[in-house]
Formats: sequence, C-alpha cells, structure tokens
Amino acid sequence: MAQINVIGKNGGRTIDLDLPEVNTGVLHDVVTWQLASRRRGTASTKTRAQVSKTGKKMYGQKGTGNARHGDRSVPTFVGGGVAFGPKPRSYSYTLPRKVRQLGLAMALADRQEGGKLLAVDGFDLADAKTKSFVKWAKDNGLDGTDRVLIVTDDEQTRLAARNVAWATVMPVMGLNAYDILRHDRLVIDAVALEPAQDELEGEEQ
Repeated sequence: MAQINVIGKNGGRTIDLDLPEVNTGVLHDVVTWQLASRRRGTASTKTRAQVSKTGKKMYGQKGTGNARHGDRSVPTFVGGGVAFGPKPRSYSYTLPRKVRQLGLAMALADRQEGGKLLAVDGFDLADAKTKSFVKWAKDNGLDGTDRVLIVTDDEQTRLAARNVAWATVMPVMGLNAYDILRHDRLVIDAVALEPAQDELEGEEQ
C-alpha cells in the first residue's frame, strides 16, 4: 500500500493507494499503443499508374541491344512509380481497457517509488503569473533541474505554469502513462488520486 502525502492549502493528509508492481513489459505495450495512435499516417507515394509519364513504348522491342522496356513509369526508372510504397493509413489499434488502466497505475507507481510524485490540494497562487508559480515550485523542491508534468484542473495554476520551460501542463482528463514516463516528476491534483482510493475502499467492504 503506497502512502502519498498531500501538500497545498488544503493538504496535511495522506492518500493510501494500492499501486501495482511496475512491469516494464506492460508499460512498453501501453506506450507503444499511445504512440501508434498519435501517428498521422499521411505518408503517400505514387504508383506507376499515378505518375505523370507517357505510356508510349520507349523503343522497339528488338534490335537496339538494350533491355526490353515498356513505358517510363516503371519503378526501375528515376521519376517512375514506387512499388509497394506507403499509402495513407491508420496505425492505431485496440488495447484492452484493463491493460491501459494497469499501465497508467504502473506509471504512477514508478514515480511514487522514486519519490517523484507530488499530490497537491490547493496551489493557492497569488495570481496567474509565471513568477507566482516559480516561487511555489521553489518552495516545494522544484528548482527546474527536472522536467515536471503538472496535472491540474486549476485554471489559474495552468495559466501560471504554461510558460515555464521545464514544465508541461495538462488537465486531469488528459493524464496518461506516456507523458508521466517522459517527465522526471509528476505534480497532480490530489482529487485525481482520491477516486481511486474510494474505489479500493468500496471493494474491501
């Protein structure tokens, strides 16, 4: 059972979460699925039927001493079509929901085990200015040496942190395993973790 201390204006309590043991295989599957879904899949090449070339036979079939050729659109010539080239497609595929949830939980567990998870209940910034967030971050051990993911629905905090070079800001609904793992630290609204705690307590009863 992981115990996560909550800081902030309304902090001073602890959230108990039953986080799973980190499995790199599951994390790899989830991250690969996420990146595949983000691929645009717009690469496209022209086949020999689509290139702008004449269809006239280049020269006679016999008597020239050269190889036998038809038109110039074949892939063997520069400017000809591409054989088996890429066409627009979707790279996304389906990953079981339980695997996706497990991957997210493992990403949280990885940051918690490393002491890189910070739960906040009330940032209590003076205003939505970058200077206010930088001061808050410094007071809470974030000095800019680590890349930090800020996950919060506090609009003022998101406005204040969006111009900080070492911070990435997103709403709670956007939380995902890939973004957690590509940042060194995670700062998240405590309320985003508490529903999981309530669910676990309900199962125990």
